[in-house]
Amino acid sequence: MELPTQTFRVTRADLIRYAGASGDFNPIHWNDRFATTVGLPGVIAHGMFTMAFVGRAVTTWAGSPDAVVDFGVRFTRPVVVPDDDSGTEIVVTAVVREVTEAGLTRLDVTATCLGEKVLSQARATVRTTG
Repeated sequence: MELPTQTFRVTRADLIRYAGASGDFNPIHWNDRFATTVGLPGVIAHGMFTMAFVGRAVTTWAGSPDAVVDFGVRFTRPVVVPDDDSGTEIVVTAVVREVTEAGLTRLDVTATCLGEKVLSQARATVRTTG
């Protein structure tokens, strides 16, 4: 069973706010010149910020943040955020892999940006409600 797709917009302003909240002011997250100098295609979103969007999708599907039992990802590709007012989008989908007798639902999650997978081995386990 596929769960409803969720889409999250990321702009440079979001990156600045996240940097302030997280304390991660690495210039790869705000300075194109620096990001390209170190071999990146441009400014990239913080990995944990990307993961947070996926976590938000999982909590929405679960119905409550406290229903999430386990959640993990591996980072595979950066989310490049252009220097414009539109930013970019992270699209999050999931399929139900298993529903256990113990009332747990295991999800295989996919996160993409511009059609490219940005996370691998993204999985979540949530308590089945209802």
